[in-house]
Amino acid sequence: MASISLADNLLRTRDTDRMRAGNINLLLNRGDARVTIQTLICSVGFRGEDPMAVSHPSIPNIAMSPAAGSSYSEKLNTRWHERGLQIFMLIVLAHWAEHLFQAYQIYVMGWPRPKAGGLVGLFYPALIKSETLHYGYALVMLIGLWIFRKGFTGRAHTWWMVAFWIQFWHHIEHFLLIYQATTHNFWGKPVPCSVLQLIFPRVELHLFYNSIVFIPMVIGMYYHMFPPRGERGNPACTCEWGRHDSAKAA
Repeated sequence: MASISLADNLLRTRDTDRMRAGNINLLLNRGDARVTIQTLICSVGFRGEDPMAVSHPSIPNIAMSPAAGSSYSEKLNTRWHERGLQIFMLIVLAHWAEHLFQAYQIYVMGWPRPKAGGLVGLFYPALIKSETLHYGYALVMLIGLWIFRKGFTGRAHTWWMVAFWIQFWHHIEHFLLIYQATTHNFWGKPVPCSVLQLIFPRVELHLFYNSIVFIPMVIGMYYHMFPPRGERGNPACTCEWGRHDSAKAA
């Protein structure tokens, strides 16, 4: 009788384990990104037991939400990362449009450089000549690159930080300009002048600066959206293309 009772207990234990594993797979196959480990544990009734390991191909594709009480910095690099980068890139592209329009005014329309102030300069010429505006944008760029850096991984992070350090120097150049505008000019110049402006004209110099910051930014965002083979992207944000499709296919 004892042997029969032991066999019955073993059969019940095996059936219970199969039911638990089936419940976990059912939850994972629903493709609900909000499923958490706590939900899985509670749903299958692991109370005071060690949960058994379950293998499922969609587990790496579950987007992990930040814990309650997370800082804004953590949220900006997890569930808000994609939207935050979109807003940041709109600001960057608007600034690019201003510089390109200014170059168009000079090289195509033949306007004198003091009159070529871009689109904003057509309506607010005094504002576009303010060093405060230019330094403010350089500072926003620097802060944005720093804030969003933690959301990047692997090669994407490397390129993003290349853009950051170039922008850091670009910001120093603008700091020198605003300092001179509020105190006195350096090097005996009639107008504020940055270090490399001693060699290159201002319009071309800052077109160059914006180019060498923008290019590694774009490369970093490409690798962030399409991680190279062998690299794992950020599982806590939604920037990576094809992740949810692969999860559904699994």
